[in-house]
Amino acid sequence: MIRKAELSDAVNIQKLVNHFANLDLMLPRSLNEIYENLRDFWVYVDNEEIRGCSALHIVGWDGLAEIKSLVVAENFQGKGIGKDLVLRCVDEAKSFGIDKIFVLTYRPDYFKNIGFGEIDKDKLPRKIWTECCNCPKFPGCLETALVKAL
Repeated sequence: MIRKAELSDAVNIQKLVNHFANLDLMLPRSLNEIYENLRDFWVYVDNEEIRGCSALHIVGWDGLAEIKSLVVAENFQGKGIGKDLVLRCVDEAKSFGIDKIFVLTYRPDYFKNIGFGEIDKDKLPRKIWTECCNCPKFPGCLETALVKAL
């Protein structure tokens, strides 16, 4: 079942995200960051356990949003859960009147299969780099930027 995240989900969202961050597959998230952005998150729940999540973060008033922290537990991968989480974010973005949604990812082919197209990171607004400047991988980041018009 996919639903909006609840306050009681924050610790488990962080554990799931940071498990994959420790494998160097995504960026880590602090518990404080999860709590501050909890309303951005969708979660996939199986047997009352968080098995996947994604977040839709609105970047600004110019009709742009980002999908962040997409992750699915290893034993639940390959079942379409990640795609369903992305599509929930896309539907939510449409409901807000968002024109364009982007991702920064180490797995660009995954998003290309969902209709995202690669874009030069320099074409994204500078305000998205606020978080990047605090990243230990900046400025040598190897993430690929992809965008989808809605």
